Amino acid sequence: MFDKILIANRGEIALRVIRACREMGIRSVAVHSTADADAMHVRMADESVCIGPAPGTDSYLSMPAIISACEITGAQAIHPGYGFLSENARFVQIVEDHGLTFIGPTAEHIRIMGDKITAKETMKALGVPCVPGSDGGVATLDEAKQIGRDFGYPVIIKATAGGGGRGMKVARNEAEMETAFRTARSESKAAFGNDEVYIEKYLTTPRHIEIQVFGDGKGNAVHLGERDCSLQRRHQKVFEEAPGPCISAEERAKIGKICADAVAKINYIGAGTIEFLYENGEFYFIEMNTRLQVEHPVTEAIFGVDLVREQIRVAEGLPMSFTQDDLEINGHAIEVRINAERLPNFAPCPGKVTAFHAPGGLGVRMDSALYAGYSIPPYYDSLIAKLIVHGRDRAEAISRLHRALNELIVDGVDTTVPLFHQLLQESDIHSGDYNIHWLEKWLEQNNP
Repeated sequence: MFDKILIANRGEIALRVIRACREMGIRSVAVHSTADADAMHVRMADESVCIGPAPGTDSYLSMPAIISACEITGAQAIHPGYGFLSENARFVQIVEDHGLTFIGPTAEHIRIMGDKITAKETMKALGVPCVPGSDGGVATLDEAKQIGRDFGYPVIIKATAGGGGRGMKVARNEAEMETAFRTARSESKAAFGNDEVYIEKYLTTPRHIEIQVFGDGKGNAVHLGERDCSLQRRHQKVFEEAPGPCISAEERAKIGKICADAVAKINYIGAGTIEFLYENGEFYFIEMNTRLQVEHPVTEAIFGVDLVREQIRVAEGLPMSFTQDDLEINGHAIEVRINAERLPNFAPCPGKVTAFHAPGGLGVRMDSALYAGYSIPPYYDSLIAKLIVHGRDRAEAISRLHRALNELIVDGVDTTVPLFHQLLQESDIHSGDYNIHWLEKWLEQNNP
């Protein structure tokens, strides 16, 4: 058993890991920038180490500083949370080279899945259905145009090293291809230092369905159903739920088994999420995230499992505490991501929180690092809270979400809470009749 774990992250996800450590009797070490000296995760951890100035590149992304913090405190393992270094294969290798344990997949698996072309080739070989498209990177405009003719427009150009919607452009016809192709490559170069792109058929009305998988690194793996994350703005998820309102039990069992078998074959260890576009009853692989997802709480709610605790267990070499047969869905869960942003333009809104009250009651969970008097720094992602609700069915979960949003108080900064009040008035949300384009169209119509 680990005696001490360092959490290489901040905010609500750092608190999430600290709580799991405390329940397991493991001491926790928080790292923080100078801007986060008064952050909740620093207060809650057993120990804390300042690892640099405010910018993430000089602190939370500083590999030497994080390794040094482990050596100073005697931490034996590092939990990366999500974001920052959580999917950095080089960091994983450095952690292992220093005799420490990375709580997550191997460097090799992160490297394979971090390259979108290699990930697609790997998944196709493992029997996972993929979106039709180029066999590899597309280097020239002429080649891109030929692919558009072969598969038919619209197509989407994606950065090989992409993420978060950067380096993604849609060409609806050949006339749009030149601008889309060049823009995707330049965005990819700027964001990732790599201008390689690939091209896929662009599905017009898909849903975003992702399968939660978990492996022990020894050839055993399970799936924990799906999450529907179709409500997105600029490829960023806003509202997530499990199970998906459009997925049948038969579809869930089929695609879940395909995914669990795939990660078992490669001896994957820890939590992972295989993401799909789903249209007309068909699943099309788009990417695999080799880490804990922001939206993992909805899966925890319907299965009654602690994914972080399980990550720590398998990192220690212990077996998973459940089998596929143990996993049964109980009810429905929804998560909304609350950002410190000013509507309608979603401009970041850092500042001092003058009052904060988290909702409570049956089936309500609030993952947040806020407190009254806390100053939200301007240097990091604007996500400040995740409100998760669980009910016996989807209707009860929606009703509970409405009630919880009315209880929530965050004063002093603007947030995206009003957006969810508005969305809960829409019949499509209540019926579950939406796709990945629904929210952006709705925003255009309701926030001119």
